Amino acid sequence: MSDDFIFTSESVTTGHPDKLCDQVSDAIVDRFLLQDPNSSIVAECAIASGVLFISTHYASQARFDIPDIARAVIREVGYSKEVFDADACTVLTSFMDHTASNYSPLQLENMQDEEIGHITAKHQVTVFGYACDQTAALLPLPIWLAHRLADTLDSPAVRNQLPYLLPDGKTQVGIEFRNGQPSRIHSITLVASQTDARAVDPDQLRSDLIDLVIDPVLQSERFKTDAKTGIFVNPEGPLIGGGPVAHSGLTGRKTGIDTYGEYARHSGAALSGKDPFRVDRVGAYAARYAAKNIVAAGLATECEVQLSYTIGTAEPVSVRVRTFGSGGDLDDGKLAERVTAAIDFRLGGIVRDLSLQNLPRVQGGSFYQKLAVYGHMGRLDLDVPWERTDKADALTQG
Repeated sequence: MSDDFIFTSESVTTGHPDKLCDQVSDAIVDRFLLQDPNSSIVAECAIASGVLFISTHYASQARFDIPDIARAVIREVGYSKEVFDADACTVLTSFMDHTASNYSPLQLENMQDEEIGHITAKHQVTVFGYACDQTAALLPLPIWLAHRLADTLDSPAVRNQLPYLLPDGKTQVGIEFRNGQPSRIHSITLVASQTDARAVDPDQLRSDLIDLVIDPVLQSERFKTDAKTGIFVNPEGPLIGGGPVAHSGLTGRKTGIDTYGEYARHSGAALSGKDPFRVDRVGAYAARYAAKNIVAAGLATECEVQLSYTIGTAEPVSVRVRTFGSGGDLDDGKLAERVTAAIDFRLGGIVRDLSLQNLPRVQGGSFYQKLAVYGHMGRLDLDVPWERTDKADALTQG
């Protein structure tokens, strides 16, 4: 297989319908955990023009108005009333309260190690974590740049300077690789929704987004555009309104954006809308934590960690490390042994050691909702426990 190739990754803004659903789902998770850290919760959303549907299964002592949470998120995203009215839209709900039969409060910090071992996975899943040295966040360069562009396009500063923009947007970055390493920016695409076709001339839109989005992002990056870089702004014409009036949305449909921009494997399972005891969510975080620490320790320049869980077991039945030939003298099997010794991959151990139940409370009432846009991995803008590199020293010492 050739090591010379072009790879593209995309990101989207807060107003993209799929990401609106992710934000609503995780805002519900935040609220449950804020009131009751022992809550068990799965929240899924679907959205279309004027309608938001929420399906929620929970076991919890928390009590609040779920439609109110959804309307608050819609309001925060900033759609105009013509696109999606937070107060007048229809919110349909389907609730299943399992508290009477399935509520099991667990005080993890007070549990003995043997007790942690009795907390078992209720779902079968194989998850993957990935890290590489292409960026400071140890993420692949295409998704890193796509996220930064989306975040900037979505920022209050840009929205205030360009009042004709609406919240729905998309970014895509193509990177040319030589000998397996990034060598130049091949292409950048921005799709921005606007109030109406007469709001801005296409040439002015292109100039505005280059000046206020692309150039500021690339200013601090080692790769810049060059004479051959393709820059495309709304290449299929104006996106009027955007949001749910243009396309529907669904929780968990953007798993590539949530993880590694399809550059590396992921489980395909939705991350948003699930409480910390859903192993398909938190196992992905633990795998990223392991892979990032291996690269941060200098034991490899590229690393994938695979964790496989089966129903009824506390720890993964398989821990596999791949460094794609970048691991030097230490083979992948030895790395798997080291990372297993350094990190507790049991479900209860992950939740306890990363304090996943308490993050909404510790971080001011909202944590998981912030992950629902611009990726769950590589978040240098947030204090994300699985992005810490506090296991690097232990891994180098074996």
